[in-house]
Amino acid sequence: MVIVENDHQLEQKVERKANVAEISTIDGTIVGYNFFDVSSYLTIEGHGQVAISDDQLAVLNEQLKQAGFTNQLQADHTPKFMVGFVKSCEAHPDSDHLSITEIDFADAHEPLQIVCGAPNIRKNLKVVVALPGAMMPDGLMIWPGELRGVKSYGMICSARELHLPNAPMKRGILELAADAVVGSSFTPGK
Repeated sequence: MVIVENDHQLEQKVERKANVAEISTIDGTIVGYNFFDVSSYLTIEGHGQVAISDDQLAVLNEQLKQAGFTNQLQADHTPKFMVGFVKSCEAHPDSDHLSITEIDFADAHEPLQIVCGAPNIRKNLKVVVALPGAMMPDGLMIWPGELRGVKSYGMICSARELHLPNAPMKRGILELAADAVVGSSFTPGK
């Protein structure tokens, strides 16, 4: 399955041609493609969200073309998990436990507003951020959203959500060491 967009509507339509199914919302937004029997023409290693090479992408685009679809997949080699710096942290005006943060990524990504419910979130922390399009280790996809009327463009992660070994069971985001490099990529589960 190749996910290309947020499935923002519950109703979907599926068009299958040969061994490819195009999944779209009722308004026509293509949200993904399912490639059936993909292992017969492509070797993909890993599980969960897997980054594919440009050569593998070309093979998938050829499969789309052969099936009769006109759209082509575009490469996205940007990291989906990054080290961010909490530039600001303010109480949410409509919640007693949510905070509105501004996360900085140095020159690697534009700053993002993220609503966070962790009790230990505060200004000047280095944290792990799941950016829009990220797949969490449990399969949850991260997309822009809104929490109690405030837009949020990602998720600040806990060690448990990242499936890190020996992750504490207590609530709270992962606080990174002072030497963590803001704007660098982060690999969940490592």
